[in-house]
Amino acid sequence: MPLPTEIRVRQTSRVLALTFDDGYCCELGFEYLRISSPSAEVKGHGPGQETLVTGKERVQVIGCEPVGNYAVKLVFDDGHDSGLYTWDYLYGLGQEQSDNWAHYLTRLTEAGHSRAPI
Repeated sequence: MPLPTEIRVRQTSRVLALTFDDGYCCELGFEYLRISSPSAEVKGHGPGQETLVTGKERVQVIGCEPVGNYAVKLVFDDGHDSGLYTWDYLYGLGQEQSDNWAHYLTRLTEAGHSRAPI
């Protein structure tokens, strides 16, 4: 499992920038991180129990707390602070960002929601 060598919370551009020890770099938007939270509140307790998170276009990360040597806990300004973002999970979010985002937009449309302009 690749480990991060650098983690930066960039408030102005609203991204979490990560560099891993295998050279992989990615920038994960705060909205993307919030709607992809690994918490039970978002993921549920099993397949098919996921919650469609909406209205997070302007969410901010106000805290990024290390959890041992394996994860970070992100604190969002909407009060969400559960779910541990492991290094493996963050790496996967980066690599699958395009597909995950497209799937999210499709789910929004199917549920009759849309994203507010930023």
